[in-house]
Amino acid sequence: MKTNIKYILGLFIAMTLTLVSCSEQEYSLGDLTAPSNIVINTEVVGQDAAHPDGDGSGEVKFTITADKALSYKIDYDANTDVDLVLLPNGKTTKKYTNEGVHTYTVTAVVYGAGGTSSVITKDVTVRSDFNAPAEIVTALTNDGTKTWVVDKSVPGHLGVGPWNVGSIRPEWWSAGVNEKVASANCFYTATFTFAKVAATGNYELKVTTPDGAFTKTGSLTTLPGIPSSGAEGCYNYPGGTSAFSFVPASSGAPAEASSGDNSPSTQVSILLSGVDTFIGYGAVLKEYEILVINSDYLYLRVQGTETGNAWYLKLKPAP
Repeated sequence: MKTNIKYILGLFIAMTLTLVSCSEQEYSLGDLTAPSNIVINTEVVGQDAAHPDGDGSGEVKFTITADKALSYKIDYDANTDVDLVLLPNGKTTKKYTNEGVHTYTVTAVVYGAGGTSSVITKDVTVRSDFNAPAEIVTALTNDGTKTWVVDKSVPGHLGVGPWNVGSIRPEWWSAGVNEKVASANCFYTATFTFAKVAATGNYELKVTTPDGAFTKTGSLTTLPGIPSSGAEGCYNYPGGTSAFSFVPASSGAPAEASSGDNSPSTQVSILLSGVDTFIGYGAVLKEYEILVINSDYLYLRVQGTETGNAWYLKLKPAP
């Protein structure tokens, strides 16, 4: 009897192991070949025999194609800070705003299975006829360098409202005088120096933050070194310098205020290059529309980090 029990038990164990062995699944990473046959197709808007560099709008349509591609990113100008922009379908339109005819080296990164990637570059030459009014350039840069700070002494130096052309005002919330002194004084000690570079005619912004950057965290900012989570406040940020350009404002805000509560707009924006600099508040988007400007006052509007928000900033020349 003992022998039979041992035999049956042994047979059961053997059958169980066999079943377990047969049920094990095999896993494979699949084909990890990097994307190939990458092509950057460019269409310079308005380009023809009489206008080889386009119609002066500065617009270029890009289409990136590749075999085994899962996603695409593009950097529009190798001469500025790397700013890889995600293109879900490999298509986009870029408006170049440096006045005159310029050649830009465009870089495309195409990602495939398992994190593989391939890179290609292409030069594109395009003409832009946009020229910011001289009075705006002078007021902002003093035709050399000029430093600005957020003006804590006036109401509404920071405000929030909806991002639409019907409400060009901090409709939802407006800061009082010295509102952030106790909670985020870095908002007021940061300086923003705008420069017109005489040798090239280009523009630069230098941000200096002795007490850190006033910003949000994680995906709500682009600034380097900011934590992945946390409340709005002051965070360590080493400062930075980037190019900027004047561009036609994309908001559609009218030049004349559409109501007594709304602000007018110059219909000109400051567009920062790259992701390392900011003006006043560390936003994600880098187009700051100039609503009002003179030698002593700068009123800006930028699309907020949360979808549908507009932020308002009032600055004055640094003392």
